[in-house]
Amino acid sequence: MADSAQTNGRILLVDDEAAILRTFRYCLEDEGYEVSGAGSAAQAEALLRRQVFDLCFLDLRLGEDNGLDLLAQMRIQAPWMRVVIITAHSAIDTAVDAIQAGAADYLVKPCTPDQLRLAAAKQLELRTLAARLEALEGEVSKSKDGLDSHSPAMMSILETARQVATTDANILILGESGTGKGELARAIHGWSRRARRTCVTINCPSLTAELMESELFGHARGSFTGASESTQGRVSQADGGTLFLDEIGDFPLALQPKLLRFIQDKEYERVGDPVTRHADVRIVAATNLDLNEMVREGRFREDLLYRLNVITLTLPPLRERHEDILPLAERFLARFVSEYGRPACAFGPKAITALQNYHWPGNIRELRNVIERASIICQQESVEVSHLGLGGATEAPVSTPRIGAALSLEELEKAHIAAVLANSNTLDLAARTLGIDSSTLYRKRKQYNL
Repeated sequence: MADSAQTNGRILLVDDEAAILRTFRYCLEDEGYEVSGAGSAAQAEALLRRQVFDLCFLDLRLGEDNGLDLLAQMRIQAPWMRVVIITAHSAIDTAVDAIQAGAADYLVKPCTPDQLRLAAAKQLELRTLAARLEALEGEVSKSKDGLDSHSPAMMSILETARQVATTDANILILGESGTGKGELARAIHGWSRRARRTCVTINCPSLTAELMESELFGHARGSFTGASESTQGRVSQADGGTLFLDEIGDFPLALQPKLLRFIQDKEYERVGDPVTRHADVRIVAATNLDLNEMVREGRFREDLLYRLNVITLTLPPLRERHEDILPLAERFLARFVSEYGRPACAFGPKAITALQNYHWPGNIRELRNVIERASIICQQESVEVSHLGLGGATEAPVSTPRIGAALSLEELEKAHIAAVLANSNTLDLAARTLGIDSSTLYRKRKQYNL
Protein backbone atom coordinates (compact mmCIF):
# COMPACT_ATOMS: atom_id res chain seq x y z
CA MET A 1 0.00 0.00 0.00
CA ALA A 2 2.81 2.45 0.74
CA ASP A 3 4.22 2.37 -2.77
CA SER A 4 0.79 2.70 -4.29
CA ALA A 5 -0.12 5.59 -2.02
CA GLN A 6 3.08 7.38 -2.81
CA THR A 7 2.38 7.02 -6.49
CA ASN A 8 -1.37 7.76 -6.54
CA GLY A 9 -1.58 10.70 -4.14
CA ARG A 10 -2.65 11.77 -0.66
CA ILE A 11 -6.24 12.86 -0.07
CA LEU A 12 -7.86 14.69 2.85
CA LEU A 13 -11.61 14.21 3.46
CA VAL A 14 -13.42 16.84 5.53
CA ASP A 15 -17.06 16.10 6.48
CA ASP A 16 -18.92 16.13 9.78
CA GLU A 17 -20.92 13.01 8.85
CA ALA A 18 -18.98 9.90 9.90
CA ALA A 19 -20.86 7.64 7.47
CA ILE A 20 -19.89 9.78 4.47
CA LEU A 21 -16.27 9.91 5.63
CA ARG A 22 -16.21 6.14 5.92
CA THR A 23 -17.81 5.57 2.50
CA PHE A 24 -15.54 8.04 0.73
CA ARG A 25 -12.47 6.60 2.45
CA TYR A 26 -13.23 3.02 1.35
CA CYS A 27 -13.95 4.11 -2.20
CA LEU A 28 -10.70 6.08 -2.56
CA GLU A 29 -8.47 3.64 -0.71
CA ASP A 30 -9.62 0.92 -3.13
CA GLU A 31 -8.03 3.06 -5.86
CA GLY A 32 -4.69 3.07 -4.02
CA TYR A 33 -4.89 6.57 -2.54
CA GLU A 34 -3.65 7.40 0.95
CA VAL A 35 -6.69 8.90 2.69
CA SER A 36 -7.10 10.86 5.96
CA GLY A 37 -10.42 12.06 7.39
CA ALA A 38 -11.41 15.06 9.50
CA GLY A 39 -14.84 15.71 11.07
CA SER A 40 -14.28 19.40 11.81
CA ALA A 41 -12.32 22.45 10.74
CA ALA A 42 -9.99 22.12 13.73
CA GLN A 43 -9.18 18.48 12.90
CA ALA A 44 -8.54 19.42 9.26
CA GLU A 45 -6.19 22.24 10.21
CA ALA A 46 -4.33 19.93 12.58
CA LEU A 47 -3.87 17.34 9.82
CA LEU A 48 -2.66 20.03 7.39
CA ARG A 49 0.00 21.08 9.89
CA ARG A 50 1.31 17.51 10.20
CA GLN A 51 0.96 16.15 6.66
CA VAL A 52 1.14 17.18 3.01
CA PHE A 53 -1.96 16.47 0.94
CA ASP A 54 -2.44 16.70 -2.81
CA LEU A 55 -6.23 16.89 -2.81
CA CYS A 56 -9.05 17.69 -0.39
CA PHE A 57 -12.75 16.88 -0.62
CA LEU A 58 -14.40 19.54 1.56
CA ASP A 59 -18.02 19.63 2.69
CA LEU A 60 -19.02 23.26 3.17
CA ARG A 61 -21.58 22.35 5.86
CA LEU A 62 -19.47 21.37 8.87
CA GLY A 63 -21.91 21.84 11.77
CA GLU A 64 -20.91 25.04 13.52
CA ASP A 65 -17.84 25.56 11.30
CA ASN A 66 -17.94 27.60 8.10
CA GLY A 67 -16.52 25.65 5.15
CA LEU A 68 -15.63 28.84 3.26
CA ASP A 69 -13.54 30.04 6.22
CA LEU A 70 -11.75 26.69 6.26
CA LEU A 71 -11.17 26.92 2.51
CA ALA A 72 -9.53 30.33 2.98
CA GLN A 73 -7.28 28.86 5.65
CA MET A 74 -6.38 25.95 3.37
CA ARG A 75 -5.35 28.36 0.62
CA ILE A 76 -2.87 29.83 3.11
CA GLN A 77 -1.62 26.61 4.70
CA ALA A 78 -1.46 24.46 1.54
CA PRO A 79 -1.77 26.61 -1.59
CA TRP A 80 -0.65 23.70 -3.80
CA MET A 81 -3.49 21.44 -2.60
CA ARG A 82 -6.48 21.17 -4.91
CA VAL A 83 -9.85 21.42 -3.18
CA VAL A 84 -13.11 19.89 -4.43
CA ILE A 85 -16.24 21.17 -2.71
CA ILE A 86 -18.95 18.68 -1.66
CA THR A 87 -22.34 20.38 -1.54
CA ALA A 88 -26.08 19.74 -1.64
CA HIS A 89 -28.36 20.96 -4.44
CA SER A 90 -29.67 23.71 -2.21
CA ALA A 91 -26.16 25.15 -1.69
CA ILE A 92 -24.86 25.29 -5.27
CA ASP A 93 -24.60 29.09 -5.07
CA THR A 94 -22.26 28.66 -2.11
CA ALA A 95 -20.20 26.16 -4.11
CA VAL A 96 -19.82 28.76 -6.87
CA ASP A 97 -18.59 31.23 -4.25
CA ALA A 98 -16.06 28.60 -3.16
CA ILE A 99 -14.82 28.17 -6.75
CA GLN A 100 -14.26 31.92 -6.90
CA ALA A 101 -12.39 31.67 -3.60
CA GLY A 102 -9.94 29.13 -5.00
CA ALA A 103 -11.61 25.71 -5.02
CA ALA A 104 -10.88 23.61 -8.12
CA ASP A 105 -14.30 21.99 -8.61
CA TYR A 106 -17.42 20.81 -6.80
CA LEU A 107 -19.54 17.65 -6.50
CA VAL A 108 -23.24 17.59 -5.63
CA LYS A 109 -24.43 15.16 -2.95
CA PRO A 110 -25.31 12.39 -3.19
CA CYS A 111 -22.49 11.50 -5.59
CA THR A 112 -21.73 8.04 -6.95
CA PRO A 113 -18.43 6.20 -6.33
CA ASP A 114 -17.60 6.62 -10.02
CA GLN A 115 -18.08 10.39 -9.80
CA LEU A 116 -15.85 10.51 -6.73
CA ARG A 117 -13.12 8.40 -8.34
CA LEU A 118 -13.26 10.41 -11.58
CA ALA A 119 -13.01 13.71 -9.69
CA ALA A 120 -10.04 12.43 -7.67
CA ALA A 121 -8.20 11.13 -10.75
CA LYS A 122 -8.74 14.39 -12.64
CA GLN A 123 -7.61 16.68 -9.84
CA LEU A 124 -4.58 14.57 -8.93
CA GLU A 125 -3.51 14.51 -12.58
CA LEU A 126 -3.74 18.29 -12.66
CA ARG A 127 -1.79 18.48 -9.40
CA THR A 128 0.94 16.32 -10.97
CA LEU A 129 1.03 18.58 -14.03
CA ALA A 130 1.23 21.66 -11.81
CA ALA A 131 4.16 20.14 -9.93
CA ARG A 132 5.88 19.47 -13.24
CA LEU A 133 5.29 23.07 -14.27
CA GLU A 134 6.88 24.27 -11.02
CA ALA A 135 9.92 22.12 -11.76
CA LEU A 136 10.14 23.51 -15.28
CA GLU A 137 9.93 27.07 -13.94
CA GLY A 138 12.86 26.23 -11.70
CA GLU A 139 14.80 24.99 -14.70
CA VAL A 140 14.01 28.19 -16.58
CA SER A 141 15.22 30.38 -13.73
CA LYS A 142 18.42 28.37 -13.29
CA SER A 143 19.26 28.04 -16.98
CA LYS A 144 21.83 30.58 -18.11
CA ASP A 145 21.85 29.71 -21.76
CA GLY A 146 18.68 27.75 -22.52
CA LEU A 147 20.64 25.42 -24.77
CA ASP A 148 20.00 22.09 -23.09
CA SER A 149 19.29 19.46 -25.73
CA HIS A 150 18.48 15.79 -26.16
CA SER A 151 19.42 15.85 -29.85
CA PRO A 152 22.74 14.10 -30.65
CA ALA A 153 23.49 16.65 -33.39
CA MET A 154 22.85 19.62 -31.10
CA MET A 155 24.71 18.04 -28.19
CA SER A 156 27.75 17.62 -30.42
CA ILE A 157 27.60 21.30 -31.42
CA LEU A 158 27.32 22.39 -27.80
CA GLU A 159 30.25 20.22 -26.77
CA THR A 160 32.41 21.76 -29.48
CA ALA A 161 31.21 25.25 -28.54
CA ARG A 162 32.20 24.73 -24.91
CA GLN A 163 35.65 23.53 -25.96
CA VAL A 164 36.38 26.47 -28.27
CA ALA A 165 34.82 29.02 -25.90
CA THR A 166 37.91 28.84 -23.68
CA THR A 167 40.10 30.06 -26.56
CA ASP A 168 40.15 33.45 -28.28
CA ALA A 169 39.51 31.97 -31.73
CA ASN A 170 36.94 33.80 -33.84
CA ILE A 171 33.75 31.79 -34.28
CA LEU A 172 31.23 31.78 -37.13
CA ILE A 173 27.80 30.39 -36.26
CA LEU A 174 25.67 29.23 -39.19
CA GLY A 175 22.07 28.13 -39.27
CA GLU A 176 18.58 28.98 -40.41
CA SER A 177 16.76 31.96 -38.96
CA GLY A 178 15.44 31.24 -35.48
CA THR A 179 17.75 28.33 -34.62
CA GLY A 180 19.30 30.13 -31.65
CA LYS A 181 22.51 31.56 -33.11
CA GLY A 182 22.40 34.62 -30.88
CA GLU A 183 21.72 32.53 -27.80
CA LEU A 184 24.68 30.28 -28.61
CA ALA A 185 26.91 33.32 -29.13
CA ARG A 186 26.01 34.68 -25.70
CA ALA A 187 26.53 31.24 -24.18
CA ILE A 188 30.01 31.04 -25.72
CA HIS A 189 30.82 34.39 -24.12
CA GLY A 190 29.50 33.11 -20.79
CA TRP A 191 31.67 29.98 -21.02
CA SER A 192 34.81 31.95 -21.91
CA ARG A 193 37.37 33.62 -19.68
CA ARG A 194 35.93 36.92 -20.92
CA ALA A 195 32.61 36.24 -19.20
CA ARG A 196 33.13 38.97 -16.57
CA ARG A 197 33.36 41.60 -19.31
CA THR A 198 30.68 42.69 -21.76
CA CYS A 199 29.18 40.82 -24.70
CA VAL A 200 28.14 43.54 -27.15
CA THR A 201 25.80 42.79 -30.07
CA ILE A 202 25.57 44.60 -33.39
CA ASN A 203 22.65 43.73 -35.67
CA CYS A 204 24.27 44.17 -39.08
CA PRO A 205 21.19 44.54 -41.35
CA SER A 206 19.77 47.42 -39.33
CA LEU A 207 22.20 50.20 -40.35
CA THR A 208 23.66 51.88 -43.42
CA ALA A 209 27.44 51.76 -43.99
CA GLU A 210 27.88 55.27 -42.55
CA LEU A 211 25.83 54.61 -39.45
CA MET A 212 27.38 51.17 -39.05
CA GLU A 213 30.89 52.64 -38.96
CA SER A 214 29.84 55.14 -36.29
CA GLU A 215 28.01 52.44 -34.31
CA LEU A 216 30.95 50.06 -34.54
CA PHE A 217 33.93 52.35 -33.99
CA GLY A 218 32.36 55.50 -32.53
CA HIS A 219 32.67 59.09 -33.76
CA ALA A 220 34.08 62.45 -32.72
CA ARG A 221 31.89 65.40 -31.96
CA GLY A 222 31.09 67.39 -35.10
CA SER A 223 32.36 64.66 -37.45
CA PHE A 224 29.05 64.67 -39.34
CA THR A 225 25.68 66.42 -39.22
CA GLY A 226 23.94 65.56 -36.00
CA ALA A 227 27.10 64.40 -34.18
CA SER A 228 26.53 66.72 -31.22
CA GLU A 229 28.79 64.71 -28.92
CA SER A 230 31.49 62.05 -29.15
CA THR A 231 30.61 58.36 -28.78
CA GLN A 232 32.91 55.48 -27.93
CA GLY A 233 31.40 52.84 -30.25
CA ARG A 234 30.57 49.17 -29.69
CA VAL A 235 34.14 47.98 -30.18
CA SER A 236 35.29 50.10 -27.25
CA GLN A 237 32.35 48.89 -25.14
CA ALA A 238 33.36 45.29 -25.86
CA ASP A 239 37.02 45.80 -24.91
CA GLY A 240 38.11 42.74 -22.94
CA GLY A 241 34.89 40.94 -23.87
CA THR A 242 33.07 39.67 -26.94
CA LEU A 243 31.68 41.45 -30.00
CA PHE A 244 28.79 39.54 -31.56
CA LEU A 245 28.14 40.47 -35.19
CA ASP A 246 24.62 39.20 -35.82
CA GLU A 247 23.73 38.50 -39.48
CA ILE A 248 27.26 39.26 -40.66
CA GLY A 249 26.22 38.41 -44.22
CA ASP A 250 24.45 41.79 -44.34
CA PHE A 251 27.51 43.74 -43.16
CA PRO A 252 28.07 46.63 -45.65
CA LEU A 253 30.62 45.66 -48.31
CA ALA A 254 32.20 49.14 -48.29
CA LEU A 255 32.96 48.82 -44.57
CA GLN A 256 34.30 45.26 -44.67
CA PRO A 257 37.99 46.33 -45.15
CA LYS A 258 37.86 48.32 -41.90
CA LEU A 259 36.32 45.40 -40.06
CA LEU A 260 38.99 43.09 -41.49
CA ARG A 261 41.74 45.43 -40.34
CA PHE A 262 40.28 45.56 -36.84
CA ILE A 263 40.00 41.77 -36.63
CA GLN A 264 43.62 41.35 -37.79
CA ASP A 265 45.30 44.14 -35.81
CA LYS A 266 42.79 45.02 -33.06
CA GLU A 267 43.18 48.65 -34.15
CA TYR A 268 40.63 51.21 -35.36
CA GLU A 269 39.82 54.91 -35.60
CA ARG A 270 36.63 56.67 -34.66
CA VAL A 271 34.79 58.55 -37.40
CA GLY A 272 36.28 62.05 -37.62
CA ASP A 273 39.13 61.25 -35.21
CA PRO A 274 42.59 60.30 -36.59
CA VAL A 275 43.79 58.76 -33.32
CA THR A 276 44.40 55.02 -33.67
CA ARG A 277 42.89 53.06 -30.82
CA HIS A 278 43.25 49.46 -29.65
CA ALA A 279 40.64 47.04 -28.30
CA ASP A 280 41.04 43.45 -27.14
CA VAL A 281 37.85 41.94 -28.52
CA ARG A 282 36.87 38.36 -29.35
CA ILE A 283 34.71 38.14 -32.49
CA VAL A 284 31.68 35.87 -32.78
CA ALA A 285 29.62 36.24 -35.96
CA ALA A 286 26.44 34.59 -37.18
CA THR A 287 24.44 34.37 -40.39
CA ASN A 288 21.77 32.36 -42.14
CA LEU A 289 23.25 33.22 -45.55
CA ASP A 290 25.68 31.23 -47.70
CA LEU A 291 28.86 33.30 -47.30
CA ASN A 292 30.81 31.14 -49.76
CA GLU A 293 28.22 31.87 -52.44
CA MET A 294 28.34 35.57 -51.54
CA VAL A 295 32.14 35.49 -51.96
CA ARG A 296 31.75 33.96 -55.45
CA GLU A 297 29.24 36.69 -56.31
CA GLY A 298 31.53 39.45 -55.02
CA ARG A 299 29.16 40.46 -52.20
CA PHE A 300 31.45 39.41 -49.35
CA ARG A 301 35.22 39.60 -48.98
CA GLU A 302 36.98 36.26 -49.05
CA ASP A 303 39.76 37.39 -46.70
CA LEU A 304 37.16 38.58 -44.18
CA LEU A 305 35.43 35.21 -44.35
CA TYR A 306 38.73 33.45 -43.63
CA ARG A 307 39.22 35.63 -40.55
CA LEU A 308 35.71 35.02 -39.26
CA ASN A 309 35.42 31.27 -39.68
CA VAL A 310 38.41 30.03 -37.72
CA ILE A 311 35.83 27.83 -35.99
CA THR A 312 32.48 27.18 -37.68
CA LEU A 313 29.45 25.90 -35.77
CA THR A 314 26.34 24.96 -37.77
CA LEU A 315 23.13 24.77 -35.76
CA PRO A 316 20.60 22.16 -36.93
CA PRO A 317 17.04 23.33 -37.64
CA LEU A 318 14.38 22.42 -35.11
CA ARG A 319 12.82 19.84 -37.47
CA GLU A 320 16.09 17.88 -37.16
CA ARG A 321 15.99 18.17 -33.36
CA HIS A 322 12.77 16.22 -32.91
CA GLU A 323 13.77 15.17 -29.38
CA ASP A 324 13.85 18.82 -28.28
CA ILE A 325 10.47 20.05 -29.54
CA LEU A 326 8.32 19.02 -26.58
CA PRO A 327 10.88 19.86 -23.83
CA LEU A 328 11.37 23.33 -25.37
CA ALA A 329 7.61 23.84 -25.67
CA GLU A 330 7.11 22.85 -22.02
CA ARG A 331 9.89 25.19 -20.94
CA PHE A 332 8.38 28.10 -22.88
CA LEU A 333 4.93 27.33 -21.48
CA ALA A 334 6.27 27.36 -17.92
CA ARG A 335 7.92 30.72 -18.54
CA PHE A 336 4.96 32.45 -20.16
CA VAL A 337 2.19 31.23 -17.87
CA SER A 338 4.34 32.46 -14.99
CA GLU A 339 4.90 35.84 -16.65
CA TYR A 340 1.27 36.37 -17.67
CA GLY A 341 -0.41 34.64 -14.74
CA ARG A 342 -2.31 32.21 -16.97
CA PRO A 343 -3.85 28.86 -15.96
CA ALA A 344 -2.28 26.51 -18.56
CA CYS A 345 0.12 23.95 -17.13
CA ALA A 346 0.36 21.23 -19.79
CA PHE A 347 -0.35 20.27 -23.41
CA GLY A 348 -3.19 18.00 -24.38
CA PRO A 349 -2.37 14.78 -26.31
CA LYS A 350 -3.49 16.21 -29.67
CA ALA A 351 -1.56 19.41 -29.04
CA ILE A 352 1.58 17.35 -28.37
CA THR A 353 1.05 15.49 -31.65
CA ALA A 354 0.61 18.79 -33.49
CA LEU A 355 3.79 20.25 -31.99
CA GLN A 356 5.82 17.18 -32.93
CA ASN A 357 4.38 16.89 -36.44
CA TYR A 358 4.76 20.53 -37.47
CA HIS A 359 7.72 21.39 -39.73
CA TRP A 360 8.75 24.57 -37.81
CA PRO A 361 10.14 26.66 -40.69
CA GLY A 362 10.77 29.47 -38.19
CA ASN A 363 12.56 27.08 -35.83
CA ILE A 364 12.88 27.85 -32.10
CA ARG A 365 11.81 31.47 -32.55
CA GLU A 366 8.55 30.32 -34.15
CA LEU A 367 8.00 27.70 -31.44
CA ARG A 368 8.53 30.33 -28.76
CA ASN A 369 6.02 32.70 -30.41
CA VAL A 370 3.45 29.93 -30.86
CA ILE A 371 3.69 28.91 -27.19
CA GLU A 372 3.59 32.52 -25.99
CA ARG A 373 0.39 33.10 -27.96
CA ALA A 374 -1.13 29.83 -26.73
CA SER A 375 -0.30 30.62 -23.10
CA ILE A 376 -2.08 33.98 -23.43
CA ILE A 377 -5.29 32.83 -25.13
CA CYS A 378 -5.68 29.49 -23.31
CA GLN A 379 -8.18 29.94 -20.48
CA GLN A 380 -7.92 26.37 -19.18
CA GLU A 381 -5.27 24.15 -17.63
CA SER A 382 -4.51 22.18 -20.79
CA VAL A 383 -3.32 23.74 -24.07
CA GLU A 384 -5.19 22.22 -27.01
CA VAL A 385 -4.62 22.22 -30.78
CA SER A 386 -6.96 25.17 -31.27
CA HIS A 387 -4.72 27.34 -29.10
CA LEU A 388 -1.60 26.61 -31.17
CA GLY A 389 -2.83 27.89 -34.53
CA LEU A 390 -0.69 25.47 -36.54
CA GLY A 391 -3.26 24.77 -39.27
CA GLY A 392 -3.13 21.17 -40.48
CA ALA A 393 -0.21 20.15 -38.30
CA THR A 394 -2.08 17.09 -37.05
CA GLU A 395 -2.82 15.70 -40.50
CA ALA A 396 0.52 14.05 -41.20
CA PRO A 397 3.81 13.60 -39.42
CA VAL A 398 6.90 15.58 -40.32
CA SER A 399 8.44 13.94 -43.35
CA THR A 400 11.99 15.11 -42.71
CA PRO A 401 13.98 12.08 -41.54
CA ARG A 402 16.61 12.32 -38.85
CA ILE A 403 20.21 11.14 -39.08
CA GLY A 404 20.42 7.69 -37.56
CA ALA A 405 16.75 6.87 -38.13
CA ALA A 406 15.80 3.52 -39.67
CA LEU A 407 15.88 4.77 -43.26
CA SER A 408 17.50 3.72 -46.50
CA LEU A 409 20.19 5.83 -48.16
CA GLU A 410 17.72 6.52 -50.95
CA GLU A 411 15.19 7.98 -48.52
CA LEU A 412 17.87 10.12 -46.90
CA GLU A 413 19.09 11.35 -50.27
CA LYS A 414 15.57 12.27 -51.37
CA ALA A 415 14.90 14.20 -48.16
CA HIS A 416 18.25 16.01 -48.34
CA ILE A 417 17.80 17.04 -51.97
CA ALA A 418 14.26 18.26 -51.24
CA ALA A 419 15.51 20.35 -48.31
CA VAL A 420 18.36 21.89 -50.32
CA LEU A 421 15.99 22.73 -53.18
CA ALA A 422 13.59 24.39 -50.75
CA ASN A 423 16.37 26.62 -49.40
CA SER A 424 18.04 27.52 -52.72
CA ASN A 425 17.05 30.40 -54.97
CA THR A 426 18.18 28.62 -58.16
CA LEU A 427 18.77 25.07 -59.35
CA ASP A 428 22.42 25.93 -60.07
CA LEU A 429 22.89 27.04 -56.46
CA ALA A 430 21.22 23.83 -55.23
CA ALA A 431 23.49 21.74 -57.44
CA ARG A 432 26.60 23.50 -56.12
CA THR A 433 25.42 23.00 -52.53
CA LEU A 434 24.91 19.30 -53.22
CA GLY A 435 28.27 18.98 -55.02
CA ILE A 436 26.73 17.65 -58.22
CA ASP A 437 26.18 19.13 -61.69
CA SER A 438 22.85 20.50 -62.84
CA SER A 439 22.10 17.58 -65.15
CA THR A 440 22.53 15.10 -62.29
CA LEU A 441 20.24 17.21 -60.11
CA TYR A 442 17.66 17.23 -62.91
CA ARG A 443 17.72 13.43 -63.07
CA LYS A 444 17.46 13.14 -59.27
CA ARG A 445 14.45 15.47 -59.20
CA LYS A 446 12.74 13.41 -61.86
CA GLN A 447 13.66 10.14 -60.10
CA TYR A 448 12.24 11.28 -56.77
CA ASN A 449 9.33 13.26 -58.26
CA LEU A 450 10.46 16.45 -56.55
